Amino acid sequence: MNKDITDYAKKRHTAKAYDPNKKISAVDIEKIKELLRYSASSTNAQPWHFVLASTDEAKAKIAKSTEIYPFNTQSILDASHVLVFCSKLDIDEKYLLKVLEQEDKDGRFAADPKTYKPQMHGGRTMFVNLHKHDYKDVQHWMDKQVFLNLGAFLLGVSTLGIDATPMEGIEVKVLDAELGLREKGFTALVVVPIGYHDSEKDFNATSPKSRLPYSEILTEI
Repeated sequence: MNKDITDYAKKRHTAKAYDPNKKISAVDIEKIKELLRYSASSTNAQPWHFVLASTDEAKAKIAKSTEIYPFNTQSILDASHVLVFCSKLDIDEKYLLKVLEQEDKDGRFAADPKTYKPQMHGGRTMFVNLHKHDYKDVQHWMDKQVFLNLGAFLLGVSTLGIDATPMEGIEVKVLDAELGLREKGFTALVVVPIGYHDSEKDFNATSPKSRLPYSEILTEI
C-alpha cells in the first residue's frame, strides 16, 4: 500500500545513532544519487557538488571535521554512507554556459532553440548578476540552493526507509582541506550521515515530533 507523502514527512526523524552493521543497498544508492541530481534550484543553476563516502577510511576523514563537535563523530563513523553537501565558490560565465549546453543537450529548447536558449541564458545571468552586483550575496544565494536540495533529499530518502542526520556541526576549513574542496572550487556546508538507525541507542526515533501549530505558521487569505 502506497503511503501519502505527508506520512513520510511526519514519521521521518533525525537519527542520533546508527547501526554500523546495516548497509544501504547498491540499488538504493543509485536512487540517492538521482535525488541529489534532480533537485530543484533557482534558475536551474545547480551550484552544488556532493561527496559520497562509503569506506571506513573516507568516513574517518570526514569525522576529522567534528573534533569540536564530538557528539557528531560516532554517527559519521557508524553510518552506512556519509554525504557532504558542498556549494560552489564562484558562478561565472563559463559555468553558466556549461549549464546552458547541458539543457540544450537534454532537449530543453527543442521547440524553438533560437528563441528559448538565449532567453534562458539571459534570464539566468540576470539573476546571478543581481545577486553578485546589487544584493552582493551571491555566495549566500548559492548556499540556499544547496539547502533546497538538502530539504528534498531528507524527505526523499525517508521514502526509501533510510535514515539521515543533517549536521552543520562541522569545521568547514578542516573538511575542505581533508577533501581538497576549495582547490576544486567548492566549500562544504552540511554533512549528512545516512543509513539505518540503532533502535536501542537512537533516542530520537521514539520521541514525539514537535512542531508549532498552524495558527503560528500559516495565514490563509
